[in-house]
This record gives sequence, structure tokens and C-alpha cells, in this order.
Amino acid sequence: MSRYDYDDYEYIPVSERRRRALKKMEKLREDGEEIQPIEPFKTRGIAKSFWGKSWCKHLESFSDYSNRLPRGRSYVRNGSVCHLGISQKEAKAIVSGSEMYQLSVHIDPLDPRKWEIIKDRCKGKIGSLIELLQGTISDEVMEIVTDRDNGLFPHPDEIRFNCNCPDWADMCKHVAAAMYGIGVRLDTEPELLFKLRGVNHEELIAVDTAIDDLTTGKRSRRRRTLQAEEVGDVFGIELEPEATPAFEPTGGCIRELREKLEMTQHDFSKELGVSKASVMNWENASHSLNLQAKSFQSLETLFNKTHQC
Repeated sequence: MSRYDYDDYEYIPVSERRRRALKKMEKLREDGEEIQPIEPFKTRGIAKSFWGKSWCKHLESFSDYSNRLPRGRSYVRNGSVCHLGISQKEAKAIVSGSEMYQLSVHIDPLDPRKWEIIKDRCKGKIGSLIELLQGTISDEVMEIVTDRDNGLFPHPDEIRFNCNCPDWADMCKHVAAAMYGIGVRLDTEPELLFKLRGVNHEELIAVDTAIDDLTTGKRSRRRRTLQAEEVGDVFGIELEPEATPAFEPTGGCIRELREKLEMTQHDFSKELGVSKASVMNWENASHSLNLQAKSFQSLETLFNKTHQC
């Protein structure tokens, strides 16, 4: 029997694997580990957003990966990716097979020359961070950032992975599941792509320049104040009237809210039903966050209880 067959030697039903995985995850949490699972899902596609779909499509465009990635589809769908943590240039995962396997995916930082070219080509073409992270960008910008050879996504020779399973294959199904899991994670946290490539996504947006262009004449440098309605039209967001306090989903506001409630990041994450890592990422953000509706509503409810942030 080859090492390739070892993981499938004893057939274990998915439901039993899932039960064992949940038990192991709970034990890790009790030991103080930060666990960020990919929850089971049944949609036909792996990812739903522009960034998530683009990640998966890019990886599948390489012949070696296209043959190996399908091995991880069922694993990521049925919740076998028990943990996927994404940090600067690296993702670490725990995937449930016949045992719980640990793996890492290292991604080289984006070549500075490529990053400068991308920024130069995108200059003045992206209106806001919200527009960028939601993927509601022009076809021209889409082509720039997803270019197979010169875009944001890594080439196979920029990706290295290691799994402690006994599979000899270059990309085992556990790694394949984690690679698809990154696409799933980009659906809700697209800024993680830029973190993996070691670049700052805010550099694609010249906010001050954009506002200056909008508030001045063609040649005049005289500034004027934009009305709330105009700002909303420009950036595609609805603003509350100034007299009505409203929750702003920024890192500083979320941190201030947590501190007002006298909660640790751990307690705050439990109150919101999210991971501690999510709270840490929110608080470190220097821009308005694109939160899931459930997370936003929970934060807004806590905010309203304190009356102001």
C-alpha cells in the first residue's frame, strides 16, 4: 500500500469525521487555541464573490493544479477544514481526514515591480475602498488585478505547501481543501488576499486626490464642502443625517466600543459569535469595513446600547 492510499485505507463516513473534528476543535478551543473553521456549505460553486471566484479560477487555470484541486472540493464543502488562519504571506490549516492533519501554505510576496505597475495602471480608476473590496470595479480594473501573469494572484512557483499527512502527492487533498478554503474566506474578508501578497490594498486608492478632484474646478484649487448626498452618490453609500448618531464600522470605532463595554477581544468575539482573529483584524483596519450583515447588526446593537461610540 502506498502512502498515497493510506488516508483512504479505512473508510470513515463524513458524518463521523465531522463529529470527530468538532470534538477535536472544541478541545483545541479549551486549550486556548484560536480556531477559525470553514463551515459546511452546499452551493454549486466554491466561492461567491468576485475575489473568491477569481482566486479559485486563477488556481484552476494552471494544469498541475487543475488536476489536483478537485480532490479538495468535497473536503472544503463538508466542513473538513476545521481551521484556516491567514496571516502575512502564510495560511495555516487543520483538515480532518482519517486523522486531523496540520498544514501550511506559504505564498511569496508580490514582486514590488509588479505592484508598482498594478498601482500605476489602476490609478484614478477605483473610487473607494468599499468599491475595491466588494469587487464592484470596472472591467478594466478587473483585468488588471486578475491578469494571470502580472496580477495580484500568485503563480504555482510562488506557492509552497507542507502537510503532515502520509500522502506523497505534491498537493494532497488536505492542501487542496485549504487552497479552496482561502477562496471561501476571501468572500467575506477580501483584504486577506493583499495580506497574503504582502501589499497594502489602500495604496490602490488615492482618496484625498479623488475628493480634491471632485471638489475643485478643472483648473481651480479652491476647495468646497461636499454635501452628504453628494458623498453618498460618489462612494455608493447611504449616510445617516448628521443629527442622528450612527455606528461606523471602522477599526477605531469597534475597538472603542469593545473598550467601553470593558470586554477582552476574546469575550467580545464570543458576544458577537465570531473568532477572536476577526475582532483583531477589524480593530487593526484603517478603513471602513465591509462586514457581513449579521456581524454589522450585532455590533450596531451593542453600539446603540452605549448610545455613542
